[in-house]
Amino acid sequence: MLYFENDYCEGAHPSILQRLIETNMEKLSGYGTDKYCESAKEKIREVCACPNADIYFLVGGTQTNATVISAMLKRYEGVIAASTGHINFHEAGAIEYTGHKVLELPHKDGKISAKTLQDYLETFYKDKNYDHMVFPGMVYISHPTEYGTLYTKAELQEISSICTGYNLPLFLDGARLGYGIASEQSDISLADIAKYTSVFYIGGTKVGALCGEAVVFPNQAPNHFMTMIKQQGALLAKGRLLGIQFDTLFTNDLYMEISKNAIETANKLKKALLDKGYQLFLDSPTNQIFVVLENETMKKLGEVVKFSFWEKYDETHMVVRFATSWATKMEDVEELITLL
Repeated sequence: MLYFENDYCEGAHPSILQRLIETNMEKLSGYGTDKYCESAKEKIREVCACPNADIYFLVGGTQTNATVISAMLKRYEGVIAASTGHINFHEAGAIEYTGHKVLELPHKDGKISAKTLQDYLETFYKDKNYDHMVFPGMVYISHPTEYGTLYTKAELQEISSICTGYNLPLFLDGARLGYGIASEQSDISLADIAKYTSVFYIGGTKVGALCGEAVVFPNQAPNHFMTMIKQQGALLAKGRLLGIQFDTLFTNDLYMEISKNAIETANKLKKALLDKGYQLFLDSPTNQIFVVLENETMKKLGEVVKFSFWEKYDETHMVVRFATSWATKMEDVEELITLL
């Protein structure tokens, strides 16, 4: 069986496992106060060109999104997101469970536009009854998006400018951030993201770590944010587990180096699909490839390949997703190409 179902099928990069073994018997303080967490934070601050950033390590993406959003919103506020956004579509209502509504915006290939955001906010505040409505309290985007698409620096600047004008924090979900930055079509760096957002996170779970995400507040975290992390069940007593992983990922540019593999393998698969005459649902420049398959082709291929069903295309076709990762082998891509 070939696995292209997601980008977290494998465990962790061997360098991480080696560091965990080497440090296993060290006695360290808990809850992220150990020397490896501090070292990882300094390395992340440096690469983000943000020396005063507040950084926290959380266990997973859903916990990160729920914790950040609930910590930053007032009880009467909601979070603006694309209708396809991960917090709206694939997190089992985790945001609503904390008491905050996801305020949907229409999207184009997973992205919200500055104009759509501006129109939404203008319309909201022109309504004389807005005191009876859920206030927009934050804007959420992801990079890459659920469709593997990317915001340009200009688009990020525009959205950030609107958020600043309305005094709204901008939160960037970076669960697959390494793959976004590694894409040849990306013109955004970690330093750019730190400059134009209020908070973002660097995904580890999907980019080489066993688990964990690094939340970065470029300026200042909300008061008692660590307490909020614990309240949401996202704080590890053995915080070293996350610190050692991120310290390794941000040593000698490992995070970016391993991210490139996902892009290279995805590009090879995408080219082969096009050469064979398959229809792409959209053109993703990252590690997620969305292709239209006939129902019978999908059924037959599913007997030997793991991939994700995405959505119905028409009565005889489905959209499926093939995902590559930091660990995808080129020979597996070549075998999949043969099967196709």
